Amino acid sequence: MKKIMTIVGVVALAAACVGCGNNEEPKKPAETTTAVPSPTGIPDTATPTSEVPATPTEVPTNTPTPTPAPDENGMYAKCPSNYLVKRAGVEYGSFVHGTYYSEYCGRERGYTVMLPPGYTEEKKYPVIYLLHGIFGDENSFASDASNQIPALIGNMIADGLCEEFILVCPAMFAASDETVQAPGFTGEAMVPYDRFPKELVDCLIPHIDATYSTITGRDGTAIAGFSMGGRETLYTLLQYPDRFCYVCAIAPAPGLVPGVDMYMTHPGSLQEDEVRIAEGTKVPEKVIICCGTSDSVVGKFPKSYHELFEKNGIAHIWYEVPGADHDNTTIRSGLFNLLNTVEFTAEE
Repeated sequence: MKKIMTIVGVVALAAACVGCGNNEEPKKPAETTTAVPSPTGIPDTATPTSEVPATPTEVPTNTPTPTPAPDENGMYAKCPSNYLVKRAGVEYGSFVHGTYYSEYCGRERGYTVMLPPGYTEEKKYPVIYLLHGIFGDENSFASDASNQIPALIGNMIADGLCEEFILVCPAMFAASDETVQAPGFTGEAMVPYDRFPKELVDCLIPHIDATYSTITGRDGTAIAGFSMGGRETLYTLLQYPDRFCYVCAIAPAPGLVPGVDMYMTHPGSLQEDEVRIAEGTKVPEKVIICCGTSDSVVGKFPKSYHELFEKNGIAHIWYEVPGADHDNTTIRSGLFNLLNTVEFTAEE
């Protein structure tokens, strides 16, 4: 497992080359457009705003930032601030929009993807799927510049803390007909979210693997999500534990198991005794669950998942983000720790 001995003064390193291409005809990426519409109104969203904040001012690559030591599991309570500002001399990825046909939903579905700068069909890249919150869509992360995800990823790659990878943000509400079904705080309206794990595995992942130069299979695939996306990340883990090598649930929302919050009574995607992984199943290298200590939306539900996982023998790491609400501070912390942890295996 990688460990950061210090964040200050890290020498920028070239991202590791992941495997080699083959002699087949290079795959053609799906047609995309760089214009990404604003997300729908999201009570779950970290920073709802109608204006996109200005791009942070570039600073030298060696800007020092004091960094607290990691905990016993290697988790940093907060993302170091010098990873959130774009630097001179570092290349950064940008989101573009794509579509695919979902046989499971019976219609075209959208996603946004961020390829690493210098993406080439001559290399194979791991893929991380990042799931949005309730009422969000594939544009939620891409349209919120304040989350600083491109800067965070680009800086970590430049400093050698993670390798180059493809980031995919899907539309998670897997309804057959969105003119009839829509997100909401009812048991019926939650069903399409629970349909997503199957749609992801059967439809979206095969599309991404066919469209881009990826490391296919478990060893090149990770999943993370925020709020409702965090809940569905855990549900996906429990449904397909052998399909992902790393998992990170950031402030996961209630409803994985029966419970009551300020919005509704959740029937539960699973009963508590069903939250298990069969003995002998290949499991992820690491599962991370985190939440802000001042989360005003999901409250103590993430901690209750930690306690349930512990009770049912599912290995994982739990940590809290001091003072953070249901916001970008928590999102960035979770992503930083995930990226600082992942060690993908290239295809032979």
